[in-house]
Amino acid sequence: MRKIKNILFDLGGIFIDIDFKATESAFVSLGVTNFSDYYTQHTASTLFEELETGKVTPEEFYERFRHELGVSLTDEQIRDAWNAMLGRFPVARLSWLEEIGFRYKIYLYSNTNIIHYEAFQKTYQQCTGKDNFDDYFIKAHYSHSLGLRKPYPESFTKLLTLENLNAEETLFIDDSYNNIEGAKQAGLQTILLLPPKTVLDLEL
Repeated sequence: MRKIKNILFDLGGIFIDIDFKATESAFVSLGVTNFSDYYTQHTASTLFEELETGKVTPEEFYERFRHELGVSLTDEQIRDAWNAMLGRFPVARLSWLEEIGFRYKIYLYSNTNIIHYEAFQKTYQQCTGKDNFDDYFIKAHYSHSLGLRKPYPESFTKLLTLENLNAEETLFIDDSYNNIEGAKQAGLQTILLLPPKTVLDLEL
């Protein structure tokens, strides 16, 4: 690995536990048996891409979800099933993150949406007693604010430009092969971090 000065982290599966099957199961229990046709860890339909790039509000998302999937669920039912994938923040990983921030310039880049953002910030507060997960980073970039999402290479290019970072000096860590490939195309160094390994196993 070449000399790195900056590290760009993913969030889900890296610092917060994610269970995509939990959301799929929650929707199945509500009668939505084809949820995986619309959203998985690796793919997203137009509706979900628009949610994760901030092009639709939660209210618009709920209404279009009902229309596109032909269901009559309430906003709250959709929200709670959608949030079911969000787990806990393992405290040991947060301690590791705090330490790594003394050695590198660290940033976050997560595909998420305002519904999940509000939910996981509350979980973070409950897990740690602290106010804001974003405080670990020089800047936390979320797809719904950036207007672009992984794995598209142009999203990485935009982020590098915004932060004035050199791609060759920047390491991207994610648990999705597709996202890693997008980062490679943008010139970043990469680590694909798959279970059972966690950031605690990295040698940086």
